[in-house]
Amino acid sequence: MHYKLPVSKYTSIKQLLYSCLTKSISIDTYREKNRSIKDEKIPLYKGRDDNRVFYTSSVSLRLSKSQNRKAMELASAIASDLSGICEDVFSIQIVPPGWINFELTHSTLATWLQSLVVGSWEGEGSGEHEGTIDAQCPIPNPQSSVPNSLFAVEYAHARCCSLVLLAHREGLIKLREPVPNTSPAFWNVISPNPLPWLNCDGILRLNHPDERRLIGELIQVVDNIECPDVNGSVKWEKVALNLSQAFEKFWSNCRIWGEVKITSPELAQARLGLLVATQSVLKFVLEENLGVFAPLEL
Repeated sequence: MHYKLPVSKYTSIKQLLYSCLTKSISIDTYREKNRSIKDEKIPLYKGRDDNRVFYTSSVSLRLSKSQNRKAMELASAIASDLSGICEDVFSIQIVPPGWINFELTHSTLATWLQSLVVGSWEGEGSGEHEGTIDAQCPIPNPQSSVPNSLFAVEYAHARCCSLVLLAHREGLIKLREPVPNTSPAFWNVISPNPLPWLNCDGILRLNHPDERRLIGELIQVVDNIECPDVNGSVKWEKVALNLSQAFEKFWSNCRIWGEVKITSPELAQARLGLLVATQSVLKFVLEENLGVFAPLEL
């Protein structure tokens, strides 16, 4: 199995779409009068649907007046350009009066999840994009007082750590550093590599509603870190709580051990990969955005 997502490691899905859209609207056809797009963020929003990951953009509606072209015609031209730029990364649908929808393919989701698992997630794209969170957040102190509302987030992080370490001890996965420490670089999964995210038909194994909800929350959090909405500030405590709640539902309804481990080891490994991805994002949000120590155990 090969993963060919044309973006740098740990980049958010929204960054990927921004990059593709920018390339498309920068070609000669639109170059003369696209200054209004260059001067502000391209309109791009993540859709609310736990069954799929899709984004929608009104860029053709915004450009239609300056280009003196019908929005649907312009949307078709942009979609045609994007098909060549980001083939196999997402499917494109044009919706009247000129919206462009992007639905991520299963292979793209697998590649993105794998990028969170192969190493500690440190938001490497931050600082390179306007509005991203930089390193000016408080240094976490394990002795500092923590708001009661964040206990659930700390618990979710510690629970992820204990479950992943248990899986390592039982041989379901193999970690590079099986004994965690408090350094920024956390252990990562080296076997299986890549994790079996996709089945033999190229379909994501993680299709339970609570699995898809957790994946959607992870994508949203990384989007917020790498390219937050310039029109508003991110409420990081709420973001962290939403992610921890999605994890709790996933863990309650999506088993890893017992019958699943015996009859569907690939599914168990994919779910463990989702745990590692969740741990890495929770750790980043707790320590970098909230200035709170991410505990390995409670």
